[in-house]
Amino acid sequence: MIRRLAVLATVLGLAPLASCGVEVSNPEIGSPAPAYEASTLDGESVSLKDYRGKVVLLNAWATWCAPCREEIPALQALYEQRRGEGLEVIGVSVDARGEGPTIRRFAAEFGMTFPIWHDPEDRFALTFRTIGVPNTFLIDRDGVIRWRKLGPVDLGDPSLNAALDAALGAEG
Repeated sequence: MIRRLAVLATVLGLAPLASCGVEVSNPEIGSPAPAYEASTLDGESVSLKDYRGKVVLLNAWATWCAPCREEIPALQALYEQRRGEGLEVIGVSVDARGEGPTIRRFAAEFGMTFPIWHDPEDRFALTFRTIGVPNTFLIDRDGVIRWRKLGPVDLGDPSLNAALDAALGAEG
């Protein structure tokens, strides 16, 4: 079993991290969200720990991603509908370094008013153990992952709505 885990870690490129003392977790529903930091489009450092006590829908996307373009209006609508209940939507662009102007144009085009973080090294993928975009995690006030989705968010998804209701303390 240990050999299989070592092979898996090597295949996933995690062996160097484990040997350097970097904690590698497998964030699943019901587990604590990993520590994660990025920057704003203005270059300010931001962190998930700054949102402890809030319900966060953390969404990784890119301007070149067609499914991301499809889901942004749904994320914006969700933010507008439920932020009064305490929902924070955070969009994490994994576009390359230097793409700030492109990200800003994209945000303006789609009317995005929720916070946008920039992660040009895509540490999101390593931290949350994901492949591709869009990828979304719902994190409750205690910092626990309550829902996750690979692919575009759908406002009609009953599992998303149930997780949101539970995390926000709404009656469903």
